[in-house]
Order: sequence, then structure tokens, then C-alpha cells
Amino acid sequence: MSRKTNHHMTADEFRRYGKEMVDWIADYYEWVETQRVLPDIEPGDIRKSLPEKPPIHGESFDVIMQDVDQFIMPGITHWQSPGFFAYFPSNTSFPSILGEMMSAGLGQQGMSWKTSPATTELETLVMDWLVDMMGLPRSFHSSTNGGGVIQDTASSATLCALLAARERVTGGVGNRSGAPNTLVAYTSDQAHSSVQKSARIAGIGDDRLRLIPSNESFAMDANALQAAIQKDRDDGLTPFFVSATVGTTSSMAMDPILSIIDAAEGCWIHVDAAMAGTAAMCEEFRWIHEGLERADSYCFNPHKWMFTNFDCDCFWVKDKTALVGALSILPEYLRTAEHLSGAAIDYRDWQIPLGRRLRALKLWFVLRHYGQEGLAFHIREHVRLTEHLAQRIGDDLDFHLVVPRTLNLVCFTHQRGDEFTEQLMERLNASGSIYLSHTRLAGTYTIRMCVGGRDMQQRHVDAAWDQVVNTARELSEELANASRSASEIRA
Repeated sequence: MSRKTNHHMTADEFRRYGKEMVDWIADYYEWVETQRVLPDIEPGDIRKSLPEKPPIHGESFDVIMQDVDQFIMPGITHWQSPGFFAYFPSNTSFPSILGEMMSAGLGQQGMSWKTSPATTELETLVMDWLVDMMGLPRSFHSSTNGGGVIQDTASSATLCALLAARERVTGGVGNRSGAPNTLVAYTSDQAHSSVQKSARIAGIGDDRLRLIPSNESFAMDANALQAAIQKDRDDGLTPFFVSATVGTTSSMAMDPILSIIDAAEGCWIHVDAAMAGTAAMCEEFRWIHEGLERADSYCFNPHKWMFTNFDCDCFWVKDKTALVGALSILPEYLRTAEHLSGAAIDYRDWQIPLGRRLRALKLWFVLRHYGQEGLAFHIREHVRLTEHLAQRIGDDLDFHLVVPRTLNLVCFTHQRGDEFTEQLMERLNASGSIYLSHTRLAGTYTIRMCVGGRDMQQRHVDAAWDQVVNTARELSEELANASRSASEIRA
């Protein structure tokens, strides 16, 4: 049947354009380094460049790709550029892209084992592989009462952990109308905003989420946590959930898991290692997980530092009973013999949505292509490059590290203060050569540089720092000249 008859792209057309797309993506990685990291556009520019009305008649793929190159690419922020040092990386790799392509082609909907047995069983296998590869607690392995599931992001993992904790502490009535709400959750004042959002969604609310102060290292103060929990118990409230962070967003601070667990006896302990968790591929960095064997749940994002394209979060629980109890609803149309017998996992009961796609395939491709050795090689190299960058910052009297380097993140400021540091970062980003992001630590405006891009090498790190230094000098000279000019005018 021809395309003109049924409007579908034919298999031959798909072969042709699919090969062209692979070439386009491969070419992109060869020239992305030459592009501005941040697009030089204003809000609404992309929308205004595109037709206001959708097409009545289908258009050729050639025309569509022309518009991609002409209108879409000028508005792309190049997260895969070796000049991207902002936030945390959102990495991908060719094996991951190929796995995603196959997943899209297969079009699986793996809400239950029955709807796609391979989708479920491959996911269970991959999650068990990671337990072994990263030295995670055996209680997270599917051979125990625990196990793992792939979520979209760490935000969803945190919400699922909080819901499971709520159901465990309330005996399964926490989601019923009229259930008493005395529950209190805790996290650090440096924790990701997703913890607060999860508390809102789960009905805990901002007023029952305690933001525990951090110490001088910006890690959660376990003594302050213990005091807050005791006060709430004395006030007749029910502490039930603590979210600890291994590698905070602002500064890569490491919350003390063991001390937190000791301080929060009886609470569900969730550990969010969204960025830093990948480091556990290297045995020498597994200190970040000290005490994890006593936690109830844990997550990290391969879509940050493990060359697996967004979205892919790995989430484990020590006891799946509470998680499934919180999220399982079984109408007649979802009943299967495999589910009722307990012979199979239905991962719809481990997540918020019903439907789920085949995310495990791309992760499986990545793990098989790189192996633990290959992944560890890149992690060690990124940490080495970050150590090198931290040394250069430490050697420059105009800058100082706000906190000591942890893994692959440095946080620094200029000695001239907040306003100058902010102007410096804005000018650096406006150049298009590099992209940095900021935070505030103890009230200080702080520039963050994260080293984790797939193709990032020492020449990129050195060039970026040279640009920071040179731009700071230029800005200092401009401000000095402006000050002299103002003085002359006043005189």
C-alpha cells in the first residue's frame, strides 16, 4: 500500500530517513563543540518562527528536517557540549541512543508482566546487575523481599518512597478520606525541591515538612534532626519519613546516612543520590553510601552521569510490600493469572502512572557496551579533571572555593563579592562558549562548575577556567575605568 493511500511512512522511506537520522546525530556530536552552548534568542523567538497553524496535508520528511535545522536547532541548549558545566550533566551516549531507538520502534507498554514480559524481566535483571556493579546492599536485590524499578526521575522516586512510608506508618489507611494527618516528614535545607513537592502531592503539606539545618559542610545536621523529631513526638505528631541526600544539588554535600538513621529511629529513610550515586561504580568512592544497608529506599539517576539518556532513574526498596501496598489498584481489566499467582512482577504497582515504557533497554545497552570497567574509567577521569580544576581555583588569589571539592563539582566565588560574581557568570554565559549555573551557600552567591560531560577533556576544563579568569580581569578593568570616569565627571 502506498503512502498516498494510507498516509503512513513506508518501510523503505523509514529505512532511508532512519539512516539519515543516525548520520545527523553522529554529525551533531562531531560539531556540537563548535556551537554556542546557550542559544542567543529571546523568549517566543522559536514560536514566532514556526507556522501558527498545523498542516492540512502531510509534508515530506526532507522539509521537516530543513525546518529542524533552520528553526529548532538555533534554540537548542547544547547539554552534550563539552562547554556545558551547568547544573548536573544530562548525559547520553551512542549505545543509549540506539537502545532508545529500539525501544521506540518496539512500542512496548509494560504496565504488567503480561503486557510485555521482556520489558519487565529485563528491568528486574538490570536493576539486580546494578546492585552488584555498585556494591549496593543485598536487601535491594530482587531475590530478597526488596527490589528495584526504573522511574522517570528522582522526583518520582522520592514521591513513591514517601507514599510507601505513609502507608507503612498508617497501616494502609493514609490515603483514605478522613484519615488523621499527624504525619511529619524531614529533609535538609539543602535538599532538592522535589522533596517539598512530594510532600505537597502526598497531602503532608509544607507545614509538616521540616527543613533541617545543615552544618558548615552543608550536610544535614543529625543532631538538629533528632531534636526536631523529639519535639514533634512530644507535641503528639508522628515523624515517619526522612529524605537524606548523597550529593546535594547546590554543593554535592553528603548527608551522614548512619547518623541520620540513628537520629530518626522508626522513620522510613530514603536516600537520594541522583547525581553522585554513579560514582559507586568505582570501589574507592563507595564511602558515599556508608550506612545505606540500613536505609529503606534509595535512588540515583543514570541519566546524569552514566551515559544513559533522560529519563532514567533507578529506585530500590528494602521491602516492596509497603510500596506495592501504597500504589496497587487492581480493577478487573488489569487482572492476570500471573499477577494473582504472584509469579510475576507488575511494575505498574511500583510507580505513579499506570503505563510505562521500555526504559531498561537503553540502560542494558549502556551497561553491556561500557561494562563496569568502562564506566569507572570515565568517572575517575571526571573526578581527576575536577581535582585539577579545584587546584587551579585554589592557586588563583582572585577566587576561592566556597566548599572543598566533592567528586566532580566545584563551587567558587570571586573575592570582589556577590555582585561581581553574578556579573561575571552572566558575562561568561552570554559569550556562548561555556554555560555555568549558580547557587547560594550560606548567603554567598556561588558559581558551580560540574565536570561530567561525555566528551569533556582536560583541554575543555582548562579553556573554561582560562575564560573565567580572563573575563574576570576584563570585567574588573571595565569597572575600574567606569569608576575613574565617574570620578572625573564629579571633579
